[in-house]
Formats: sequence, C-alpha cells, structure tokens
Amino acid sequence: MGYEHLLSPGSIGKVVTRNRVVLPPLEVGMANFDGTPSEQLIGYYEERAKGGLGLLITGITRVNERHGAGLPRQLAMSSDRHIAPFGRMVERVHAHGTKIFCQLHHPGRQSNSLMIGSWPAMELIGRVWPGYWKYFFKLVPAAEKFARTGMVPAVVAPSAVACAYSKQKTRALRHGEVKGLIRDFVKAAHRVQLSGADGVELHAAHGYLIQQFLSPHTNKRTDEYGGSFENRMRFILEIISGIRSLCGPDFPIAVRLSVDEFYRCIGQPGQGIELDEGVRIAKRLEQAGVDAIDVSSGNYETMNYWLEPISYDPGWRKNLAKAVKDNVKIPVLAANLIRSPEQAEAQIAEGCQDFVCLGRPHLADPSWTNKVSAGCASDIKRCICCLWCFESFLNNATHGEPLECAVNPRLGRERETAVPQKNGDGRVVVVIGAGPAGLSAAEILGLRGFKPIVFEKNAEVGGQLQLANKPPKKDKINWCFTDLYHAAVKNGAEIRFNSSPTLADIQALDPYAIIVATGGSAIRPPIDGADQPHVCTVTEILDGSVKLTRERVAMIGSGMTGLETAEKLCEEGNRVLVVEMMDQIGPGAHSQHLDDVLPRLKAYNAEFISGHKLVKITTGGIILEDTKTGQRMEHAVDHVVLAVGVRSNDKLAKELRPHFVRLYTIGDARKIGRIAHAVRDGFDVAWNLQ
Repeated sequence: MGYEHLLSPGSIGKVVTRNRVVLPPLEVGMANFDGTPSEQLIGYYEERAKGGLGLLITGITRVNERHGAGLPRQLAMSSDRHIAPFGRMVERVHAHGTKIFCQLHHPGRQSNSLMIGSWPAMELIGRVWPGYWKYFFKLVPAAEKFARTGMVPAVVAPSAVACAYSKQKTRALRHGEVKGLIRDFVKAAHRVQLSGADGVELHAAHGYLIQQFLSPHTNKRTDEYGGSFENRMRFILEIISGIRSLCGPDFPIAVRLSVDEFYRCIGQPGQGIELDEGVRIAKRLEQAGVDAIDVSSGNYETMNYWLEPISYDPGWRKNLAKAVKDNVKIPVLAANLIRSPEQAEAQIAEGCQDFVCLGRPHLADPSWTNKVSAGCASDIKRCICCLWCFESFLNNATHGEPLECAVNPRLGRERETAVPQKNGDGRVVVVIGAGPAGLSAAEILGLRGFKPIVFEKNAEVGGQLQLANKPPKKDKINWCFTDLYHAAVKNGAEIRFNSSPTLADIQALDPYAIIVATGGSAIRPPIDGADQPHVCTVTEILDGSVKLTRERVAMIGSGMTGLETAEKLCEEGNRVLVVEMMDQIGPGAHSQHLDDVLPRLKAYNAEFISGHKLVKITTGGIILEDTKTGQRMEHAVDHVVLAVGVRSNDKLAKELRPHFVRLYTIGDARKIGRIAHAVRDGFDVAWNLQ
C-alpha cells in the first residue's frame, strides 16, 4: 500500500508539512519546573521528529502563572524569558524536517487548588534552590489533604461550576480577569512567533478554560461572555482577533475543539456541547480566520469519550471529524483512535479529515511514520490503549516525573537509550519465558549482538497476556505480545516452544547469562472450603479449563482481572455476584477502566457486595463477613471463582541460581506488576547486561 494521501504534503495556512502525520498536543510532564524545555523533553520531541513527523504540536503550555499552571513540569509562554529556550527546542525539531506548533492552554476549573497563586513563589524558590523540588513533592500528599478541607484558593472558571472529576473549589472569573486572560493568550502567541515556531494551537477541548466558555454546561455568565451562542464564542474570538493583530495574517492559528461533550453517554442528556453546536462553533471559527480545526471531544467528566480505554473500536468517532470537514474549507486534524497506517490512509481518502493525529501511538513508537514510509509497517509497536500513559501521568506528575508507556520503555529516556552497546559477540543468553518481560529482553539482547534463546513452555508467546486477552473487548492485548515477538525474532532471537528446560539442557548451551521470566500464578487462599471441585481461580476460567454456563457464580475480588472475568462469565450466560473485601468495588483500579466495565456488568444485572470478606465456601454457597460489624451472611451460588491476586513463579530461578554467575529474574517472576513493569524490566536487564 502506497499511503499516497497520508504521506503527501499538507498545508495549514502558509505552513507546508512533508506529510499528514501529526503528533497532537499530548502532555508528557517533562519540561523544566520554570516552564522551559528540558533536555529530556527536547529528546522526546527530537526522537519523534527524526521518526518522520510532518507536524509536532507541543503539550499544554501555560499562558500565565497566577492560575494557569496545570502541573509542575509543563511548558510556559507566560514571560519573555521563555522565548529563547523554546526557540532552541524549535531549532532542534526543525533540523529533522518537522514543523512545530505550540498549544496554548489554561486549565480553568480542571486545575488543582494547590497550583493557584502559589506557583510563582514555588518556581522562584526552585530556581534559587534546585534541591527544593525533592522536598516540595514530599509535601504534596499533606497539601492535598489540606486542600480537601476547602481552605485553599479556588480554581477559576467562567462560572462557579465545579468539575465532578477534579472536585476543586471553583469561582467565577471577574470581568477584568477575563480581559486579562485574553491578553495573556495573545501575548503568549506572540512569544511563540518570536521563538521561531511555525504556529499556535488554542486548546478549546477536553474541558479546559476556552471550552468552558464555549459550553452552556459550564458557562452561566450573564455578561457579554455568557448566555447566547455569540456571547459564549466571544472569549475565543477576541483571543483570535488579538493574535491576528499582533502576529499578522500569515501566522497560523489552529484550534483544538471538543465538538461533542458526550454528556448524554453518562446519563445527562441535553447537557453541554453536542455535535450540531460543535459544527456551528467550527464554522464560526473559520469565519474568524483560524487556519485549521483539530477535532476532538469530551472533557474530564466524560473522559472515556476522548481518551479511550481498550474496549473502544478504532475510528469509532470519525463521524465527528467528518461532520466538521463537510462544513468547513480549512484543514481538519483529528485523532479518531487511529491505530494503523491503513486506517489513517482510509480516513483521509474518505474525506473524514486532512491530517492524522497520532498521540498515544507516538508514545509507543516514535518511528511510526518512517516505518510506514519505508514499507515496514509490520515493525510498528502499536499502542494497546491500556491507558497506562495517563494512569502513570496522574501518579507521576505529583512527584515531578513524566508519564510512561506500557510498550515503550524508552519513553522519557530517549537520549540515554539512543545507542545500545553492541558487544554481545554472539554469546548465548537463555531467556526462560516468552511473556512480555522475556520477549522484551530477547529483543534488546538481539539488538546488542547476543544470541537470545527463549524457552517457552506453551505453544505460543504471551505468557499471562494469553489470559488477559480473553475477556470481552480485550483483543488489543494481542498487539503487545505480537509486536514484541516480531521484534525479538527480527533481532535474532530463537524461540523454542513447548519447552521447559532442565538444568542440564541449559548448561549444555554454555550460556553467558540466564534471564528467568516465568511470570506469576493466581493465588488460591487458605479459605475453608476452597479445595472443593466447584471452586476455581480466574486462570481456569480464562484458559478455558473450566467452562460455566447458566450458573450462579460468585466472583471473589473486584480488581480489574476479577471484573473483566466477571464480564466474560456474564457474556457466557451466567449470573454473577462480585464480592469485594474493601469498601468500594475496584479498589486501586484506574477510574477510566471502572467507568468502562461497570456499566456493562450492570447491564448484565451483575450484583455487587463490598465491605465483606469471604470466610467459608460451602457445597452450595458462600459465607461472607461484614468487615466493620462482623455480621455474617450466606449466599447461594453454584460456583466460586477466586480473583484475589497473583504470586511470583520464582521457583525455577531459585533452583538455577547456585549454578550460574549471571542470573536475573524479571517481570512477575521478580515482582508482580503491570505490562509496563514487565516490558521495562526485560529492557533494562538486557540493556545493562555486562
């Protein structure tokens, strides 16, 4: 396939890009604390520019320091001192043939009270005393507890409508503050122009400040910036007019726009912006002279409708971009959950959009475009939509660390991992287990010139991912181990299937090192009655060794494995009762995953009991104990499925350790974790092997 549309030059205003592939403004949390680009951030952007991008749009860039900071390590264009450092990053991106826009942003009500008013002082202290930051992040948990008392500054918004996701004290902007913010955006755009960047994008999507002015759900103002459609448009129109006056007619302005907030999908029909109004906004922006519309959707309260979990089909919202493109003549950019070059090419050819935005795919594989151009699309490491990027971002940002990617352990370490030591000299390294950890290690070992020989006890690769892919809508998990396997074999790994080597087998290979990646196995706790034939673990349901139909099943444990297995059981015609010892269902699970799976379980009429522990399994039921009162209750069930955790399979590692100087345990065999931990474990051990 030639990808003649995808790889053809594109134009936004007078800026010409070498192709139609765009890195959209996906925030990674890698800037310096003073808002300037760090070497880490520049390395991240350079790697993707080298990867063949046509256009790169930076992550959220704040326009003021008073209440515009979204997180500690984000870019800023709030002061003239930001121009030169940003310009140096622009030069390094341009050196690889990629154009660069800067996305201007204000979080509005989707901010954090801890950042309001205090950020300039914290930044000043950090510049004078760089070591301050490690102490600052230790104070964040205590400060967050204080914030919950409400004795903190309010975040700002068009109106005092708090975000149900952020849950922050919120106040309405005063009229003079609105005018001041318009000036902040305009001045920031001029600084971007002075830096040598190619254009700006105004962030009017995902529930941030500009969208808050546009949406009738969040804009309840009674002055000229609220009420009618034209009044709600006024804030962004005055920003655009100001940028045009200061930067001239040839400096491109794009707008990222949520054309549908999807409130109806969370049980709030008639709320917010819906597609008809989103198209009307896009047309009005075109009339105002913007050069492109970057179509998106949703906000923090409807997050799964723009930052999709694994269950969503690629291209499910391409109709949004198509509706805009059918009504405007300026270029349309859109993400649309695009996961293959064939899909990207088709959506341009079909007239859905003019440019393809690939955010998470470029986290997973910075060389996406070059691989497509070279006819090597099968080498692409695909994003599996697991949302580890966002989940890790939420956890790491409060510690001053960047986000992570489940399938790309180089993310944020591009410069340190640019050149591997190629000193393997054909030496054999035995890898036991072809799950994500083992395959990741095998790929890097091969890249370094070692001879990785991988023993896999089953007839296929994947390890525990061959269980994780069995619940409904989890088929993208297959991309992870398929791509890891492809990369390992391409780099010279030998995979021996249906093979559990003995000590003698391994010694016969005279290996330089041993890497044990034998994974983990489901726990069967010592509960009274757990050894009965109608009791099994989630593994036995997922691997098909236990098949249940039309039975009353108790799922013990409501982690994501338990909930996803419960959905599989429901789909197969069973009635399911989910039991959780903690006070809430899905303890510790990322909220987006719960928002995704729980409605489907409820549609199957699954039942949920929290705050109760299983104390006994009888021949016809289970006995639960209230964790607070100690009161017991009995429920009749036909089958009991245990989803109470996983323990490491490290027996083989312990047996082999006395016989080999270099033996490493990775992945779940070392410590139970997620896909990201397994892949990175394998990468790091193989990368650092001496």
